[in-house]
Amino acid sequence: MIKENTSSWQSGIAKSITFIVTKDCQLACKYCYLVGKNVKERMQWPIAKQAVDYILQRETDFPEESVVWDFIGGEPFLEIELIDRICDYIKTEMFRLNHHWFNSYRFSFSTNGINYHTDAVQRFVKKNREHLSIGITIDGTKKKHDLNRIWKGDGPEHGSYEDVVRNIPLWLAQFPHASTKVTISSADIPYICESVLHLYGLGIEEVNINCVFEDVWHEGDDLLFEDQLIQLADTIIDKGFYKNYACSFFSEIIGKPLDKVRDNQNWCGAGKMLSIDAAGNFYPCTRFAQYSLRDKKAWVIGNIKDGIDKNKLRPFLTLDRCTQSKQECIDCEVAGGCAWCQGENYDAADTPTINQRATAICKMHKARVRANNYYWNKLYRKLELEGIAKDEAKKHVKESNTKNC
Repeated sequence: MIKENTSSWQSGIAKSITFIVTKDCQLACKYCYLVGKNVKERMQWPIAKQAVDYILQRETDFPEESVVWDFIGGEPFLEIELIDRICDYIKTEMFRLNHHWFNSYRFSFSTNGINYHTDAVQRFVKKNREHLSIGITIDGTKKKHDLNRIWKGDGPEHGSYEDVVRNIPLWLAQFPHASTKVTISSADIPYICESVLHLYGLGIEEVNINCVFEDVWHEGDDLLFEDQLIQLADTIIDKGFYKNYACSFFSEIIGKPLDKVRDNQNWCGAGKMLSIDAAGNFYPCTRFAQYSLRDKKAWVIGNIKDGIDKNKLRPFLTLDRCTQSKQECIDCEVAGGCAWCQGENYDAADTPTINQRATAICKMHKARVRANNYYWNKLYRKLELEGIAKDEAKKHVKESNTKNC
């Protein structure tokens, strides 16, 4: 998340509302969970307007203090003209209605960065800068990035690194403390350490890394993963990167046993979020739209005409850790920080249920915990030798607070 002035952001309690403005993208990333991308399903203005009207005219149904208006694809900036119109309408309507979200909102984007430099995108950035978060996805070194993030098409495989990295200086000039999100799959494990350091070298201060939740892992991947993280830990500590840079793989709060009462909340926000597609259908999360699902039918909870069906939404509001986890996960000594995706739970389940937790990343989480323990033990030993007490150590360490595998 981009760090910015949050004086108007109240207490940080925000509703996340996502517009799936297009299912098209310039890229065909090999690890992408969007299995149904296409050029036909593009949101039209009347649908978007009706969705905004439905939401803003029902303040009591959306009582959160703040709102994140999120735009995704595919690649959202392929529809920048539509997005610009939607955002202008949201702002004017919130003002006209004296809505409690007025001046307590953010427009949020995760983009492949290819179109970031274009005039249309830059006009939008300039217009909305004070309420804008943009994350550009760059996976690391050219070798790692181009391994998965390739241009779509029938010709020879062609990576997108050069098309993205050219826009990083402009992005960082506008958002100096921006973070990027790196995705890890089996094939690119050997490049984790060098890729995080490469991103630091580009000037990106915070690198959030996520292992894909799908069952793509092979025997021995966890050991390779651990080795890469230990190499990364050594470099970050030995060269002092921990003072000014963060990597979400290293967090003090993971790898602990769970209190079955205090820690029994659901991991993700499915059901508390709202997503809208080009047909005007509502979903509890974008991962429940059909283009995100391999084996299951879309889980629609309503539409812009009939509204939200609370009976279809109710199962999401009752989710917690214990109801969807195996006993071995509940009792696991390093359960803290072990993530899941509600959409992947649904897609991978034996039946159409959201109460069967997918555990494909179990070994990867345990490997991360081992490397994480190594990182913090080594860092605190170093700080102690430098005469810094453990209670004061956090002042000397930049740490990411995002939830990641």
